Order: sequence, then C-alpha cells, then structure tokens
Amino acid sequence: MEQQEIVLCASSAYDKKYYFNQIFQGIPQSVKDELKIMCVLFTEDVGGILEVIYNEDGELEFRTSADEGDYLYDEIGSILKVKELQRNKRELLESLEVFYRVIILGDFGEE
Repeated sequence: MEQQEIVLCASSAYDKKYYFNQIFQGIPQSVKDELKIMCVLFTEDVGGILEVIYNEDGELEFRTSADEGDYLYDEIGSILKVKELQRNKRELLESLEVFYRVIILGDFGEE
C-alpha cells in the first residue's frame, strides 16, 4: 500500500494561526500542547510558515516556506532552528513516528 504525506501540524506567522490535524486526536494533550508551542514559537522567531509532515516512510519532516517578497523571513535562521528542534526534540519526534507507524498505519513491525 502506497503512503502519502500527511500534515501533523502547521503554524503561520502571516495569519497568526496554528493547525493540528484531527486524525491525530489520539495523541495526548500534553504532546499536542508541546507541538503547538514548538510551531508557534518557530514562526514567531523566524517568520513564514512551518509544517510538520509525515513523509511516505512515516518519518517526520519540517518544511518551512515564506511568501514571495517577505524580506523579514529569516531563511538561514529557519534552517538552524529546524536543526535545533530536531536535536532538542528528538525523543518527542521519535515517539510521534512510532505512534504514526503503529496507530495510523497499523505496522507493529518485529520490535
């Protein structure tokens, strides 16, 4: 069965909004809160839009973008911030990947 990308959550500095995909409502509230804080602080810090996406392999990816002509968007800062999040939130991100594989995809693997 071919998988497709699915957005877990996203935040936009432009319209000051946060989105959480309701198909993941089984995630504990404390984790949802941590994701919201992480995304909103990211976009407040560097601007633009941040999307946290499950790729076709069930791994989490951070995608950033900015409106054309947004001269306040810090592209270099966004790359550094993503690396920092991947390092500092590694345990959370790995747990979310396991949740996705087991609960959403039903892949119990051999572990």
